[in-house]
Amino acid sequence: MLSLLAAVSRWISRVTLVFAATGLVVMTAVIGWQVFARYVLSDSPAWAEAASLALMVWFILLAAAVGVREQFHIGMTAATNAMPPAMARVARAFSLLVVGAFGAAMGVWGGELVIRTWDIEIATLGISRGFNYLPLPIAGWLIVFFSIEHLIAEARGGKVEPLWS
Repeated sequence: MLSLLAAVSRWISRVTLVFAATGLVVMTAVIGWQVFARYVLSDSPAWAEAASLALMVWFILLAAAVGVREQFHIGMTAATNAMPPAMARVARAFSLLVVGAFGAAMGVWGGELVIRTWDIEIATLGISRGFNYLPLPIAGWLIVFFSIEHLIAEARGGKVEPLWS
């Protein structure tokens, strides 16, 4: 069962990172087009700024969720490294519970924000404002999922195997 959870988690993490990286590349192309159009064509597209901001929200939040699984977020390990092993495990578990609670808050209230803004249109893009906020609940529930995976691994005395070393 645990190996299935790890395999699913690795797959979700990989797909989410590819999606986030693609968003970064597309955003870079949109900004490049906007700069070219403004300074070379003297006609900056009205949609470019809103599109790049929407893409940025998507790739940052999704990459942050994967950061919980891959543990490439900012961490203060000096304190836990100085603790006795049993106390360090409790501190890591507490930290994961706090991160998971934060993810659940993002999931619940981000979902509410999406619902409340779904009928509002971003004029320059012609898409729902709620679509712009959709990565909040997605990233939040991914954070919860990845925190649970870490808690299970911690309880069994193991570690989550990252996508890369």
